[in-house]
Amino acid sequence: MDLTLATREVDGRAVVAVGGEIDVYTAPKLRDCITDLVGAGTYDIVIDLEAVEFLDSTGLGVLVGGLKKVRAHDGSLDLVCTQERLLKIFRITGLAKVFVIHDAVGASGA
Repeated sequence: MDLTLATREVDGRAVVAVGGEIDVYTAPKLRDCITDLVGAGTYDIVIDLEAVEFLDSTGLGVLVGGLKKVRAHDGSLDLVCTQERLLKIFRITGLAKVFVIHDAVGASGA
């Protein structure tokens, strides 16, 4: 399965809606998207994972790398995720304490 990315702006923040699978083959596409946003001066980013069907360690690495990029500019990278199987990955890896995870875009500032 391929990865789809759609970027839009909501309340002054860039929202990247991700669909499909984030794995070793597709993760560079997401990394490039985040890098391009930061390169263009966008430091407040929301990654919407609601349509993601699979996330592996490479995908987690891209998200952590994106977080480091925006934090270097005093920005934020929040996640939108309600899927229990993905939330479990964030809890097991300890990343649930690193990322701000929202239930929906626009909820609590996401």
